[in-house]
Amino acid sequence: MSLKNRISLLVLVDSLIVFFSIFIGYYILHPYINVFENNFLLASALTIFAAHHVFAMHYGLYRKVWEYASIAELTSIFKAVTFSIIAVGAVQYFVRGDVLLRALAITWMLHLLLIGGSRLSWRLFRDMLFRQKEADTKRTMIVGAGKAGTMVARQLVNNPEKGLKPVLYVDDDQNKQGLEIYGVRVMGGTDEIAAIAEDNSIEHIILAIPSLGKVETAELIKVCVDTGIKTQTIPLIEDIMTGKVSVTDMQDVKIEDLLGRDEVQLDMNKIAGQLTGKTILVTGAGGSIGSEISRQIARFGPERLLLLGHGENSIYLIDMELRKKIADDTELIPIIADVQDRVRIMEIMEQYQPDVVYHAAAHKHVPLMEGNPMEAVKNNIYGTKNVADAAHISNVKNFVMVSTDKAVNPPNVMGATKRFAEMIVQNLAKRSDTKFAAVRFGNVLGSRGSVIPLFKRQIAAGGPVTVTHPDMTRYFMTIPEASRLVIQAGTLAQGGEVFVLDMGEPVKIVDLAENLIRLSGYEKEEIGIRFAGIRPGEKMFEELLNADEIQSDMVFPKIYIGKANPVAEMELVYLLEKLPEMDVETVKETLVGVANRRNVGEKQLEVMGVGG
Repeated sequence: MSLKNRISLLVLVDSLIVFFSIFIGYYILHPYINVFENNFLLASALTIFAAHHVFAMHYGLYRKVWEYASIAELTSIFKAVTFSIIAVGAVQYFVRGDVLLRALAITWMLHLLLIGGSRLSWRLFRDMLFRQKEADTKRTMIVGAGKAGTMVARQLVNNPEKGLKPVLYVDDDQNKQGLEIYGVRVMGGTDEIAAIAEDNSIEHIILAIPSLGKVETAELIKVCVDTGIKTQTIPLIEDIMTGKVSVTDMQDVKIEDLLGRDEVQLDMNKIAGQLTGKTILVTGAGGSIGSEISRQIARFGPERLLLLGHGENSIYLIDMELRKKIADDTELIPIIADVQDRVRIMEIMEQYQPDVVYHAAAHKHVPLMEGNPMEAVKNNIYGTKNVADAAHISNVKNFVMVSTDKAVNPPNVMGATKRFAEMIVQNLAKRSDTKFAAVRFGNVLGSRGSVIPLFKRQIAAGGPVTVTHPDMTRYFMTIPEASRLVIQAGTLAQGGEVFVLDMGEPVKIVDLAENLIRLSGYEKEEIGIRFAGIRPGEKMFEELLNADEIQSDMVFPKIYIGKANPVAEMELVYLLEKLPEMDVETVKETLVGVANRRNVGEKQLEVMGVGG
């Protein structure tokens, strides 16, 4: 029905009700009198007719969506009717000096009953219309009976087409347990979720407690996910309030939601002082970490942001993305270059004279680098040396290298090359005005080459999910968190530090796989998990620091400084000259051997076959 026809119908219904209600009221009091021959009643009817429409327009009774009627709409009816009756009483008093109190009281009640009933009938009709669709809706548990939870319940009740029917809440507030809110009962506390879900044949769970911290939320999500029932969360309250999303735009639980890490508050002033209005270069800007570092930097309004990468498509994508977000006074410069090309890197550094360099370009896939050790050497070692040397020559103020926990006691080529890269940066810091630093962290969820995309593809294909070993563990954090902490660590650098990010507790890979299977709506038995065995170069568990590198004090929340000692520069230079002359097996042996020692003398290098 069009708005015009809808308003016309409501005006007609109201007109009939308000015009004849005073006659009905008077007739109830005096059934033997012909009320339509009473001129005073006729004048009163005309007065209430006019007054009602004035107040109805004022309180918007003709523009409200009555199929969603609630207390607010009924309050508007109450006000319009009451003020209309008061207006008629005032007219009666001034015209005749008398007020038909009993007749007006009955008229007032009739108005509330008939006008309110006519409006609520729209909602009753709508509820009856959609009730037949309830067979297709899923029985839904709402975790949290606070403002957010009751908002979700109300919206789901009013929008059955969403396919979710709220049948109960769980809430730890004992004062709410046993009560009904919007016809939905609070059944028990969060410690009873599994039992309540089973007893009530719950098919869907919505977590609606936005006041919880990330740690508590992760624990609650884990409880819900372990039931095997589809679990979703509500959007951020601020996004709902600003109209970006609706409260019924539920979000699927993501694997990172299970990490339970509270977001660290960054020192925004210090970061802004280093980035705002400056020229910033990010190498590997098309990669998972490099692109997120670029996104974070763009928020601080640098004068120029240089996006350097070897793959043209990845640089094109991050360039196009950031152009939609950056401020008008930030110049975005995409650069296609290979960090292994020393001349090209020197030219770029000399041309743009960046203030800060974030070096994120690297080969990071462990088994691939085991099979291609010289590629890891060229990219991770010589590529880092090229960028670091160019930064030193161009007097860059700060240089931050993105490293990895695999650089600790590395049994593999990738980790060893990253430890070499750290040592290059540490040694250069001793004689340079540039503040060089490295930042170590573990696996980032969702990055290219990480297990999450692989597991998702395997689940989508029907399984099985391949895990190397049931006891294998890894440290995990999200890409945005890692990138923010890298930027923060850069502001703390004095020269030569190896910063280590607090990764929380290590996670079993098999647990990660099982959680992802459940989040995808399957049981472990449906998809299956196959243990494929440890691949070349892999460790059962990762470390963030050697035992002799550990320092207990954080220099910033979630950031430590390790006491990682580099190989002496003389030996390092000698080794860098000899690496290209080695065969593949000698390269592997030498990289791993040297990376696991703090200092390697020339005689030791000769024993390894690289001296003389």
